[in-house]
Order: sequence, then C-alpha cells, then structure tokens
Amino acid sequence: MRYCGRWKKLNGPGNAITAAQPGTSFRSRIWTSFSCAAAETVTAATAAHLPQAIFLLGPTASGKTALAMALADRFPVDIISVDSALVYRDMNIGTAKPDANTLSRYPHQLIDLIDPTEAYSAARFCVDARLAMAASFGRGRIPMLVGGTMLYVKALTEGLSQLPVADPTVRAELATEAEKIGWAGMHTQLAKIDPVTAVRLKPTDSQRVQRALEVFRLTGRPMSALYDETAPAPDFTFRTLRIGLTADRRDVLHQRIAARFTQMLSAGLVDELHALRQKYALHAEMPSMRAVGYRQAWQFIEGEIDESALIETGIAATRQLAKRQMTWLRSLPNITPVDCLAADLVESTMARIEAFLGDANGVDCASPNHEMCDYSP
Repeated sequence: MRYCGRWKKLNGPGNAITAAQPGTSFRSRIWTSFSCAAAETVTAATAAHLPQAIFLLGPTASGKTALAMALADRFPVDIISVDSALVYRDMNIGTAKPDANTLSRYPHQLIDLIDPTEAYSAARFCVDARLAMAASFGRGRIPMLVGGTMLYVKALTEGLSQLPVADPTVRAELATEAEKIGWAGMHTQLAKIDPVTAVRLKPTDSQRVQRALEVFRLTGRPMSALYDETAPAPDFTFRTLRIGLTADRRDVLHQRIAARFTQMLSAGLVDELHALRQKYALHAEMPSMRAVGYRQAWQFIEGEIDESALIETGIAATRQLAKRQMTWLRSLPNITPVDCLAADLVESTMARIEAFLGDANGVDCASPNHEMCDYSP
C-alpha cells in the first residue's frame, strides 16, 4: 500500500511514540499517515507530504559513521546500515563495525544478521530495510540509511534486476573449471559470451566473473542484458534526501584508507580471522571471506603472501573498493554531493537536513528559532 501523510504539530507534550533517543528531542511533530491506494501517480504537490527518509552514502573511510552519530545527536533518526559486510556476526575489526559502547548509544539496524558461513543478498536487504524503515516511521522517527553498498540502495529505490538466484551446483562447476584454467581463463570465456560485462571486470575479480558466468549458464543470456530489465521497486514512495560523501582531494582519502587498514592490522585483524576460522567452517571463496581485508588476511594466514604484501595488497584493495563505490555513487540519481573532507562537514549536512525536514511543513528551517524546526534537547 502506498503511504501519504503529513507532519502534524502536537498540542501536548511528547509521548512514547514521539520521544526521541537520548540526546535528541522531537516533541513538536508527529507523522500521520493514510492510504493513497487510489492514487495512480505522486505529483510534485503531494510529494512534500510523503514519509521522509535520509540516505547518507559514501566510500569507505569517508567518515560516514562519525557523521551519522553527529546527526543522531541532533535529529530524531534511526540509523539503518547499508553495508554488505556489517551483516556478518563476529566480523568486527575488518568491517570497522562500531564497538559495543558506540552501538549502545547509537543503535545500528541491519548489522550482525547472519553467520560468516551464510550469504546475504540485495533482495533480502530490500525486505529487511523496508521493515526497519516502517518500524522507524511507526515510532514517529526518521530512518537514516547509512553505508557504502550502493547496489543495495539501487535495489531498494529502483528495483532489482531480473537475475536468477545463486545455484550451488553451477558455482561448484565453475570453481572446478577455474582450478584448471585459472580465473584469467574464465574471464576469457566471459568475454566471448558477455563482452559488456567482461570489459568492466578484471580477470582477478573471481567473485563477479563467476557470477556473470553463472547467470549466463542459468539463463542463456548475458548478465548485461538482464541488467537492462529492471523490475520497479514496489511502492517506494518516500520523500528522500540523498547525501553523497565525495572527496575533492582523492590523495587525502587514500591517506585515510592507508591509516585505516594499518589500524585494523594493529587492532588484530589477523587474530580475528584466526578465531573466525576456528569457530566457523569457512573457506576462501565464501562471500564473507571475499570481503576486502579478510581476503588478504586469509592469504597471509595461508602463507601465500608475507606481512609486507598483506599491507600493500590490503590498502590497494581498499582503494579499489572506494573507487568502485564512488563510481556507483555518481550513477545514482538525486544525490546531493558533500565533500567529506570539508571543515564544515557536520554543520553543512545538518543545514541540508533541516531544510529538507522543514520543507515538508512549508517551513523555512533556514530561519532561526522556528518552533517547527526545533530539534534541540
């Protein structure tokens, strides 16, 4: 069902529904919703009355978590993770998962959902995210989706491509072939059947090469063709502010990435992986172990690379991840770019959110001391 509604000023004090988390206050307004099932389209006039959601997106090491916590101190938001690695339990250091003290103060939803032996998909994320967003609205709060897995954002807001689910048998067959001819040989096969996908994938990207070949064997059609047949996102009628963290100085972001990965190693990334291997029946080709950082740590434990190579390849892989995330971010519609390195990052982002929230009330939140824009404790 499609939702419509409006922010309504309360006559009395806040209650259990409208009360904010510690450090915030949101007692002046509540979202009241009603059915728009008869509406065929959402016009610009009605769009201002749709439920609101905030997206805070960006590459790794862009400061998303720190900014999200600062925003949670100011606004009545619920943080919903958009990160394909944070869904795994016990994978804490290599995913830069907030520690227990931080999570107790700033709860994050959609983290620690599955064991590292399991797989998580964009389709499941859409279900989980919608439930989390609905619960947030039900509490009279605003969902804020924070992360860097842009595929999840695209799936949630635009719909999923018509790709088949993973087939363990086909994947096992492809893995066996790869052992014989190598992933470079598998990439050559892909170039013959789906040159569009092959061009954008490196021969060393075994996970994506395998998936592209799997899709072709299951459907008889190239993945690139299926990507063009995207199913519409069901009932994503939300009014959104989509903030995209960029880096005007890429060299500074690279410095952050290097410092971050070095800190992960100092914090015990290799020891964490040792513990994971003892607790779970893991192998190197599982999605969890293909995550940046864990893949390189696995190679180090297996003696395939030394410590120097661990550092070098780990930093390089993280930089490549950030580059892919930035490419994805540029492809998403309606992104408001914000330089993550700007000195006034927090203040400028807050100003954008205040304007976004105030606009739904016909209020100019750039004007000081307006009661409908008072989010102060």
